[in-house]
Amino acid sequence: MMLDDTAQATVSDALEQLVVLGRGRGFVTDRDVLACCPDAEDEPILMVRFTRALEALDIEIVVDGPDDGTADGDEPDLRPMSGEVFHDLDGIDSDDTVSLYFKEAASVPLLTRDEEVALAIRIVRGRCAPAALQPDCAPDARRAAEQAWLDGQLAWEHLVRANSRLVISMAKKYRGQGVPFLDLIQEGNVGLMKAADKFDHERGFKFSTYATWWVRQAITRALANQGRTIRVPVHMSDRIRKLFAIAQCLEQDLGRTPTAAEIAMRMKLPEGKVLQILRVARRSISLEEPAGDDQDAELGHFVEDAQAVDPQVETTYHLLHDDLDDLLQCLTAREARIIRLRYGLDDGRSHTLKEVGRKFNLTRERIRQIEQDALAKLRHPERSARLMSYLR
Repeated sequence: MMLDDTAQATVSDALEQLVVLGRGRGFVTDRDVLACCPDAEDEPILMVRFTRALEALDIEIVVDGPDDGTADGDEPDLRPMSGEVFHDLDGIDSDDTVSLYFKEAASVPLLTRDEEVALAIRIVRGRCAPAALQPDCAPDARRAAEQAWLDGQLAWEHLVRANSRLVISMAKKYRGQGVPFLDLIQEGNVGLMKAADKFDHERGFKFSTYATWWVRQAITRALANQGRTIRVPVHMSDRIRKLFAIAQCLEQDLGRTPTAAEIAMRMKLPEGKVLQILRVARRSISLEEPAGDDQDAELGHFVEDAQAVDPQVETTYHLLHDDLDDLLQCLTAREARIIRLRYGLDDGRSHTLKEVGRKFNLTRERIRQIEQDALAKLRHPERSARLMSYLR
């Protein structure tokens, strides 16, 4: 991957920051790398470059699990990025089917550096063999090419299977974020296969170090697409992860939880944009989720209905409605009907003089006169006194 001058300067600045941080405490985490160079999230090659440069300075990179603030409650599991430390499978809860998969993964021995190189060479030979065939080549040459291709496929499969425990260990760190554990493993395996396709042993990287970032990218992409009830676009998921990575880095530097303004300054974004990202990062929960120790109670039982009417107001409304009906009994049927229409006592909609006149085939002026006569009757002290209590 070629970098332009601006990108190269950014990478150099990030590396300087990581070196200062690593020399201060002896190691850096993958979150530190993402905080200093967010573009590395989408470019595993950049992560590998950082790893190689820091290892040359005896600064270790440790994997610190998910960086989006939604871990399932486990303590941070800092593990060095050397080949064999990813393969501790203890403590993983699973049913029999999953246990069988774990046992199968553990049955393949781990590879040494020399074995990885040997497999990589066989893979390269297998890829090149079909291209070297000529239309008129001898049968022996064709069989040799087919054998080399098959041997390359077997080497590729061996490389993937020998590192399947890496996927399991990485997937374990992302449990409880909305995607089933087995699905995380499957997505991680896709990333592992992509790493096996792109691995170049001549660069001097250990395969597990190189594959870590491809596996991580595949899992985080799956979480972005499948992990939420309301899907968040990939670019926003990336921003959420970068925000939490920067927030954790600031918390380590400041010794306290950073403010939105401090995060915005480090991300070079407006504070309002940071607050928006934090709102988007919130996860929806089910109203049927059990609440408290009582398993019969659901969260929805404790959520106030904003549209519900206060019982006292409801009772007062019904009493007022009954009193108005009684009060209108002193009017003629036509007067009572006109009052109901003009003041919307039946359906809540007040009708104009023209609309009421059309219903009774009378002029607007005549309707107004009838209305005034009816109101005069209702204003009699003996009648209106019944409604005065509702005005207090």
